[in-house]
Amino acid sequence: MSAKPPSHFKSLWKGKEKATDAPPSVFDDLNPVITYRSLFAQNLGVRDPLRVIALCDSDAFYAACEMVRLGIPDKPLVVLQWQMLIAVNYPARKFGITRMMNIQDAKERCPELIVVHVATYKEGEKEPGYWENPDTKTHKVSLDLYRRESVKMLQMYKDGLPENAEIEKASIDEAFMDLTRPVRQILLERYPYLSQVPDDAPLGLDTPLPPPPQVSWNGLGTLVPIDPSVEEEAEMPSTWHDVALSIAAECMEKVRQQISAKLSYTTSAGIARNKFLAKLCASYRKPMSQSILRNAAIPNYLQVMPFQKIRFLGGKLGDALASEYDVSTVADLLSISLDEMQTKFGEESIWIYQVLRGIDYSEVKEKQNVNKSMLASKNLPQPITAVSEGYQWIRVLAAELALRLNEARETTPNLWPKTIVLSARNVKAQDSRRSKQAPWPFVREVTVEVVAAAADKLWKELADPTVPMKIIGVSLGFTGVEGVETGLKSIDTFFKPPSKRALEPETDDAENGTSNAPSEPTTMRNISKDISSFVCSRCGQRSALPRSATRTDVERQTALAIIMMEHEDFHFALDLSKEVPDNAATHEAVQAESKPKKKKRRKESPQGIAKFFAKAS
Repeated sequence: MSAKPPSHFKSLWKGKEKATDAPPSVFDDLNPVITYRSLFAQNLGVRDPLRVIALCDSDAFYAACEMVRLGIPDKPLVVLQWQMLIAVNYPARKFGITRMMNIQDAKERCPELIVVHVATYKEGEKEPGYWENPDTKTHKVSLDLYRRESVKMLQMYKDGLPENAEIEKASIDEAFMDLTRPVRQILLERYPYLSQVPDDAPLGLDTPLPPPPQVSWNGLGTLVPIDPSVEEEAEMPSTWHDVALSIAAECMEKVRQQISAKLSYTTSAGIARNKFLAKLCASYRKPMSQSILRNAAIPNYLQVMPFQKIRFLGGKLGDALASEYDVSTVADLLSISLDEMQTKFGEESIWIYQVLRGIDYSEVKEKQNVNKSMLASKNLPQPITAVSEGYQWIRVLAAELALRLNEARETTPNLWPKTIVLSARNVKAQDSRRSKQAPWPFVREVTVEVVAAAADKLWKELADPTVPMKIIGVSLGFTGVEGVETGLKSIDTFFKPPSKRALEPETDDAENGTSNAPSEPTTMRNISKDISSFVCSRCGQRSALPRSATRTDVERQTALAIIMMEHEDFHFALDLSKEVPDNAATHEAVQAESKPKKKKRRKESPQGIAKFFAKAS
């Protein structure tokens, strides 16, 4: 899959007229004047001269999770997914073992190497496990352990950093932190003389701050050198931004040590003026370290770097730049003017122009804790060629989906999906990708059996035995995953049409099958007491499970949920038939024939640098 350009590069700059907003020369904004006005301002955002951003990255995260799980902190270990190494811990790297290396080659380099295959789901098991000799034909990879540990680390960032820090989860093993606000608060506490403008300040609020004290960097991490060619760097006068960086480094060192002590994971951090530079310098001294990139060190740090190592400047775009200008380093490209770059690569290439100079105005934004969807999918090594072959994989996917929803509900108990969706890719069908979905009702307990039963019904609708079948991929997911305040509130909404009253409450009368309870919305609590029947508020029909059936509560819940789905399908089909009567359909058809057909609008090809990120059709 092609890499995508950063989402902000389209919106920040939309034409050459914006080019004047960028600094006119190379690296001319390294020591901005800090005034009392900028110190007291609360809304400078990404252009704050005291802005401080950190990126914290877990060291060899997948491998570290397995090391902690097994209690082997110092032994060489790799994580295997089928026949591919996807993670190598640092003790193993000393033997020259790298990701994607053949497992046999890795063992030859290190005979005592510990090889851990990722956990997998298999049919008949409710949870993933570390099975002996997992087979891609019968098992599905599980990343649940890594997701759980990632959540723990993110929570520790939130607990360990000042509460007004902004934290953005960047991936499963890294997060950005905007420490600008807490750093400014700490700075004013440590240097209270800055909290008031002196009476003799010549420019009032616009007067520059007095010179800062010299910063001691001992114990705060590794300083990226200002001049790498000098073995011992002369001490440079500190700036107020250096002071801000040092305070941020204290905060990061503290939270990283807490994570190490409590979770036994090592991390590496980068601390700089923006997200791009923080991520870049986080890997300067790995593992278990943090690197600080002062503004004065930015030019020499960037200029010698091969520009194709910069995120989004590899691949096709990087190749095009290298070919066009016959260059390899950042310094080689700094002589290219913005006008020339925009002429050859489009107006949005101002993003390239800026990133080569260490400029990045993207924000650190906290993401929602809960995804709106959950998906379990499997690319099938052996295609499904008959309807009966699909049920095995449905149970495997259902196990993962049930586990993920239950885990999410542990932290957010009112979380519930609106819809369950089953998709399959049939390479022999004209419409190769097909999906079926159904409303997802409340059940007392989300189990593999409940999810699989609902998915089995969708599979029967999806897998047409009259169509040639060669399904190479199948996925099962929940969509509309929200808190019940904004999503489904109870099982009565399963049948609730717009502007209709809720489901009638039901009190079972065994003799006549009638309900005479007072009007009261059915809730999850009511249904847990009686899971043998329900009454549809639209048609008044009672649907019940056979009384002769001897089922467990879970089996009864599953069976009742399926009956509900089928009854809702009946009303849905009935509504559709009423929406377009025969005469209306005929009238529309005549009108359509009399109108000239509109030409299908041709999809425009991406232009500028966007074409280097477009997916191949």
